[in-house]
Amino acid sequence: MTAQAASPSLVARFAPTLAPLAIVALAGLAVRSPLAAAWPATALLLFLWSVADTMMLALVARTPGRRPAAHQIVGVLATASVTVWLGAPAPLRQALLAMPWLVAAMAVAVLVHVGWASIRVRQVLASPAGDRWQVAAAQFVPAALVRLAVAELSVLHMALFRWGGPADVPADSRAFAYHRHLAPMCAALLILSAIEVAVYHLLVGHWSRTAALVMFVLSDLGLVYLVGLIKSFRLRPILLTPTGVRVRAGFLIDQFIPFEAIAAIAPAIEGDEVRDPDSLNAALLAWPNILLRLNAPQPRRSLFQPRAFRAIAFRLDDPEPFLRLLAWRLGHSAQ
Repeated sequence: MTAQAASPSLVARFAPTLAPLAIVALAGLAVRSPLAAAWPATALLLFLWSVADTMMLALVARTPGRRPAAHQIVGVLATASVTVWLGAPAPLRQALLAMPWLVAAMAVAVLVHVGWASIRVRQVLASPAGDRWQVAAAQFVPAALVRLAVAELSVLHMALFRWGGPADVPADSRAFAYHRHLAPMCAALLILSAIEVAVYHLLVGHWSRTAALVMFVLSDLGLVYLVGLIKSFRLRPILLTPTGVRVRAGFLIDQFIPFEAIAAIAPAIEGDEVRDPDSLNAALLAWPNILLRLNAPQPRRSLFQPRAFRAIAFRLDDPEPFLRLLAWRLGHSAQ
């Protein structure tokens, strides 16, 4: 019963993001068929209609109340126009250039979107918000794409350029490490990954030079990401701030819990509570030794869709100082 109840919610959570990507990808493959090459104008119009319609339906599904704003509609039309121009093969692009009215309509959609977004960007940059540059970029391109780009750049910078140095701890916060218990498992995983990459290169290279080159890029990039993840465990510890607990697990999890949202510190860690869908388990490869119960659901931002949780579990290398300081902070915040 639980699995059956969880499936529809999982599908509903990811469908508005994954389904449009799949449909646009399939449409991009269809316009490269011999039939599309034989009828390029018809294929172009069908490609434009399918991309724009899919993106618009996804926008409506994600918008509260199913009523997107005017600037969001213009943004979808502009995104669909750019996607069709970049994704169309040569015959369809030639057919597009032969229809100047359609080129003008697509260009107008892009220019109106850029102009409208520029007006909103000035307002965003004038605000004191810390992530205003990320919010400003999200005015031009989808917010999920901006978050993905920021995450990618953060991982690459950490993996390639940060060697040593202090952890990311603000001046008014107290840091608590969790990377020591992960170090042996991470070292073993890194060694196994390096061996796997070498074996892949040797075996695939005898079969196909092109496939070996593709595997080289993918496997080496994955190895870089793994190095960045392992380093992020030390550089991003869990923090006790003046207003709450900032639970981090490398660059995978960064969740702030205000003190007033903490109902209790669980005296014992129960497996059912840790595995509950309403719990956020930030312990990763180990069993948690701290579990905080919340008095109200807390939202968690994710790459695809937001979700909420009522408890958060994590593991510290030395939990006793954290528990003492947290209990003291909770006692003072309740007064």
